[in-house]
Amino acid sequence: MTMIEMADVLKADLLVKGEGIHKAIRHVVASDLMSDVLLVDEDDMLLLTSLASDQVLRTAQIVGAAGVIVVNGKTLPSSMVNVANDLRMTLAVCRLSKYATCIAVHEALKKT
Repeated sequence: MTMIEMADVLKADLLVKGEGIHKAIRHVVASDLMSDVLLVDEDDMLLLTSLASDQVLRTAQIVGAAGVIVVNGKTLPSSMVNVANDLRMTLAVCRLSKYATCIAVHEALKKT
């Protein structure tokens, strides 16, 4: 499943279509602790978080994530969209809670 397909399944609002938009997602990390995300050593990763901060995108870039989906329908600062554009990082917002998002992702990945 690609990043754009994942956003569609989650009914997420796609704010920035970055370089990873058509990349296949092989791993999903759901965390608000960017220090924990930095410990993940997996390629083709999707980061789910409720943290609406520029630092999320910078961390996602460091670990090579295909994109970031911010959950809980949070309003993102305009700087976050600007950073996503600068980094060419796919960024979306989902109205579901982190828990419900994880369940939906798991169900979607089981079908593929």
